[in-house]
Amino acid sequence: MTGVLRHPRVVRPENLEMTVSAVDALTPDIRHIVFSPVEPCRTGASLLPPFDAGSHIVVHWEGGDGSSGANAYSLTNDGAAPDTYEISVRLSPEGAGGSRWVHRLVPGDTVTVSRPRSLFRRSNRALFEVLVAGGIGVTPVLAHARDAARWGRPVEVIYSHRPGAGAHAAELRALCDRPGAVFTEVGDAAETSRVFDRVLSSSPIGTHAYICGPAPMIEAFRDRAAAYRWPSGRVHHEVFAAPELDAGEPFSVVDASSGRSIPVPSGVSALSALEDAGYRVPNMCRQGVCGECRLSVTRGTPVHRDMVLTDNERSAGDTWLPCVSRCEGSTLEVVLP
Repeated sequence: MTGVLRHPRVVRPENLEMTVSAVDALTPDIRHIVFSPVEPCRTGASLLPPFDAGSHIVVHWEGGDGSSGANAYSLTNDGAAPDTYEISVRLSPEGAGGSRWVHRLVPGDTVTVSRPRSLFRRSNRALFEVLVAGGIGVTPVLAHARDAARWGRPVEVIYSHRPGAGAHAAELRALCDRPGAVFTEVGDAAETSRVFDRVLSSSPIGTHAYICGPAPMIEAFRDRAAAYRWPSGRVHHEVFAAPELDAGEPFSVVDASSGRSIPVPSGVSALSALEDAGYRVPNMCRQGVCGECRLSVTRGTPVHRDMVLTDNERSAGDTWLPCVSRCEGSTLEVVLP
């Protein structure tokens, strides 16, 4: 008997069980956490999926008060053949949610995390890279700097932070201690603006910029880049906190497959309205900064209020983030799960 040998389809688990192998206090409010596989590999090969610089994992947490959730944290280590996943987490000013839970972790604790996901990947077209970090936005920038050092790519790293809050500054300085790499550390808004003007006005053609930090800093960098006529596709950004948004006008979301209309009142997100109507839309940050809830638009004009979509994606008008964005007019038709 002859035939085609078919291999069984391998289904990879979405989540990984890991153990906390190390905890280090980088500053009074920033902890560095190292996750290792629950079962170490005996052959020396990595048990963990590799990842691109700029990737993140989702950490699932459960509070002692019965609360639970999932938060995304950027990976800081080298993703080529990782035997650990490493994150650095700043305790939120309110001390609530995932950051408080992470700050209570100790070696030996077991944690569930997702496989790495990438929303801040390096462009293969970049001939020179400018990496800009603001505050805890240093975490994905550190991974990009490690990747650039491993491959010997030319890079300038700019790190803006408050005095005493420069987590990973020493590592970045060491990674840039090589030919073709520059490390610039700044401590106030005026100095940061001057450095932005310098790199945007003098960087060679083919430079790509990657910036992570507070939304106002990212917007300032993007505005300056536009003034210096940088193509928008050469400025990549990732935010860790979204600005406050107004309540917006009421509208309706229409399910493209069924025609069902779901009203979205003023002051209520479309994501919340869809959940109340029984739809399960994948989501994570609920602030327009992670892109997890992205939906396809089939009719209507989106009003984009997220910090994820590129200018080209916004102009196309065929994708939309219901956690923060709204629409022009009374209805928006989308493809729902």
